[in-house]
Amino acid sequence: MILAFTLRLLRGSVAALSAVALAAASTVLPVGAAQNEAAAPVRTVPFVDLDRYVGTWFEVARFPNRFQRQCVGDVRASYARRSDGRFDVVNRCRTTGGEIQAAGIARIVDERTFAKLKVRFAPAWLSWLPAVWGDYWVIGLAPDYSWAVVGDPDRDYLWILARSPHLDEASTAAARATARDNGFDVERLVPTPQATAGRP
Repeated sequence: MILAFTLRLLRGSVAALSAVALAAASTVLPVGAAQNEAAAPVRTVPFVDLDRYVGTWFEVARFPNRFQRQCVGDVRASYARRSDGRFDVVNRCRTTGGEIQAAGIARIVDERTFAKLKVRFAPAWLSWLPAVWGDYWVIGLAPDYSWAVVGDPDRDYLWILARSPHLDEASTAAARATARDNGFDVERLVPTPQATAGRP
């Protein structure tokens, strides 16, 4: 988060968000976790070119989650490289009261594929706590990087992201199929309204 996305979206006192993305770390076992125990492990894409991945992603759809409960639309995430090898992450969304944003940090977990990252939106002084880092796994990616699918290894979180505010039907179907083939319940996906299409 994306992304995204896509993708842990606001934490603490900052209002909830996502990307692009970004995933959550929770000590509470979600309702669907028991059903996923017998499923095959979540697979990421073979390789992510992070230079192509950085930039802005728009959220097309997501699993409902508590981190984004205030977001009513225009969800987007921007990623930028840092000099220390990590990435700055800024998530934004529209709420009933205006726009909110959250800034975070992403770090690479798998330096072979670059498809597994951890994202933190908690204050830096809490970064030593594993619980503040959420899994951000790229499980689907268009060849031209026009869309991405981000999830987590427990299949509790899922985001479909795109480079433009609106994704065509064929691409959306391909992204959903990627998630479904990876064991995610795509019927849980909720579309994200993107009214302010031209905003950065």
